[in-house]
Amino acid sequence: MAALQTSARPAPSPGQDRPRIRNKRTVAQRLRHDWPLLILTVPALAQLAVFFYWPSAWNIIAFMDYSPHKPFWENSFVGFAWFERLFANPYFMPALLNTLKFAFANLLFLFPLSIVLALVMHSVVSTKIRSLFQSVVYLPYFFSWVLVVTVFVQTLGSDGLVSNWLLGLGGDRMTFMSDPDSFMFLAWLQWAWKDAGWGMIIFLAALASINPSLYEAAAVDGASRWRRMWHITLPGIRPVIVLLLILHIGGILNVGFEQYQLQRNAVGFQTTEVLDTFVYYRSVIGTEGPSFGTAAGLFKGVIGLILVLVANNVAHRLGEQGIYQKS
Repeated sequence: MAALQTSARPAPSPGQDRPRIRNKRTVAQRLRHDWPLLILTVPALAQLAVFFYWPSAWNIIAFMDYSPHKPFWENSFVGFAWFERLFANPYFMPALLNTLKFAFANLLFLFPLSIVLALVMHSVVSTKIRSLFQSVVYLPYFFSWVLVVTVFVQTLGSDGLVSNWLLGLGGDRMTFMSDPDSFMFLAWLQWAWKDAGWGMIIFLAALASINPSLYEAAAVDGASRWRRMWHITLPGIRPVIVLLLILHIGGILNVGFEQYQLQRNAVGFQTTEVLDTFVYYRSVIGTEGPSFGTAAGLFKGVIGLILVLVANNVAHRLGEQGIYQKS
């Protein structure tokens, strides 16, 4: 009897944690159980390997005096010589400043516009109006920059629709498309028409995940539409806003190539020269060679990585998840 009493363990109280039973599986067991899911990831991994990891390995030529006309192992290493040549180029700093100018304008004006469009569309009650508005705003995202610039030239160019209308009224032709001083506003109009719909779709998906009962409870408590938007809608999509903001900051030096290349002759290269066009004219069709262009691309990648890490750290300090969580 005493042995039974000493060996018996008291039952845990309701507030006491019970021991957890962990079902540990070996790697072989996990492979046998999850092999269909692993097979589904093979095409994506193959695409990453062929189009991302293998080309990324060739960033090593930024540290070599590389020539495609001789075997790879015969190219000599030159250290950071190409980076020094890149930073010493007199056209590099103007191209970098133009890139930052366009990137910050895109971030400050286009990013909030997508949020505003999503909020406006979310507040529309009629399903038909919402579908029409979504189609009209989202459709230009599938247009190429060649088509976008052509539409603007045919509309706002010196021989476009608006200029002919002004001539018919006794006015002068428009010089909006060829004025360097107004190119920033022109670029913003093109961004807004082409890309705002894509951001709107992403924020609409985030808005759809908010529980409608929260709006109903707030309306019963007497909260106005603005109060419901400020205290329910914006906090509900805040993680998505932070995530997209971090990604935009990480790609701040990737403002594109086609939009500025197509309008280079109209407004001048001093206005439209960004890092991508700078690399194209100096490395691809210029005399600097592939090592120069690779050094510029690696510079962009390193700056983007640093910006992503810094922005994600700031998001963690503000209590947001960011693009990854701390372990």
